[in-house]
Amino acid sequence: MLDMKFLRENPELVKENMKKKFQDNKLELVDKVILLDKENRTLKQKGDDLRAQRNAFSKQIGGLMKEGKKEEAEQMKAKVQAMADEMKATEEKEAEISAEIKEIMMKIPNIIDPTVPIGKDDSENVEMQKYGEPVVPAFEIPYHTDIMESFEGIDLDSARKVAGNGFYYLMGDIARLHSAVITYARDFMINKGFTYVIPPFMIRSNVVTGVMSFAEMESMMYKIEGEDLYLIGTSEHSMIGKFIDTILDEKKLPYTYTSYSPCFRKEKGAHGIEERGVYRIHQFEKQEMIVVCKPEESAQWFEKLYTNTVELFRSLDIPVRTLECCSGDLADLKSKSVDVEAWSPRQQKYFEVGSCSNLTDAQARRLGIRVKDKDGNKYFAHTLNNTVVAPPRMLIAFLENNLSEDGSIHIPEALQPYMGGTKVLMPKK
Repeated sequence: MLDMKFLRENPELVKENMKKKFQDNKLELVDKVILLDKENRTLKQKGDDLRAQRNAFSKQIGGLMKEGKKEEAEQMKAKVQAMADEMKATEEKEAEISAEIKEIMMKIPNIIDPTVPIGKDDSENVEMQKYGEPVVPAFEIPYHTDIMESFEGIDLDSARKVAGNGFYYLMGDIARLHSAVITYARDFMINKGFTYVIPPFMIRSNVVTGVMSFAEMESMMYKIEGEDLYLIGTSEHSMIGKFIDTILDEKKLPYTYTSYSPCFRKEKGAHGIEERGVYRIHQFEKQEMIVVCKPEESAQWFEKLYTNTVELFRSLDIPVRTLECCSGDLADLKSKSVDVEAWSPRQQKYFEVGSCSNLTDAQARRLGIRVKDKDGNKYFAHTLNNTVVAPPRMLIAFLENNLSEDGSIHIPEALQPYMGGTKVLMPKK
């Protein structure tokens, strides 16, 4: 959410930012919220004036009563009561307009970083760098669920009966591999100096609206019936929510966390064949990175975060590339974002396995996350998040890139301790 003062002083800049994000349908919101803000400030001034007059008249009443001017005092009391009634009506109107202003401000997108490429959607994202040599083996790579089934490691049919489409049972070596990757990612980030956290897997509505846009909320979140609770779509939601309505000591910044959680997403819409199996699902697990820092440090942390993901994937023999997300592919709260994509030998192309985002002060402003410096001045923190790994999607890349012609799976050296020393997984059929 933008600062109202900033919008008031820079309406054309805010409109230009909307145009860069191809959100021309929102342009009218800028003029509307400026008018509402003007009306609200007028009401506030009126309320302040009435309050000052009431206080002055109240003092006069006491003097009149001492002087025995009871009739005049009663007349003055009537004026004070009228002022109180007018003040109440003014305050109610001010609260009503403030709520409308907040609702509109939460629909206005964050200012994108000047370096963000301009484009309508993810097809116009820009490749930054490739890491590792993408290989296409001489033998045919099976579909990822076929690889898993050769290890008797997945049961989609039973999951469909139990929970419907978009769920799965992972079993045996594949389930162990899934857990090993998560545990390895946890230790990888701890070794980078991040604090490990297991957060709540449900959050209240005020946290939901603080960490994401209304459009994201509608398309992603599962609501708990009869309660003010939502299942998280990523641990970033509850991790940033951890700081709601807090004033942080600048000396303790930055906060760097790596959090584990299951994630729950609606994933509405039809998807192609390559997005079936365990690619696009309603339930998965993820290791995440979260940073809360000073504004001047967020750009540096942004680069560190996605570099961590690249390093982790390369340690597991998976070629990756980084993509700079274009303006039209950025969610409203994001100022800048980089996707990490893994190489798929089967598809002979890269696919997304993680996303790193700098939200500047957009989330902090919504959630009231402020920092106090040594002089007592307060400012809003910057927040960032990034995926470490999100299996089982990440397993697709892992299995395809470590598959041998005989159907066995090579376990990279870094992961072997988490697999009980196993170096090769042999298929069961």
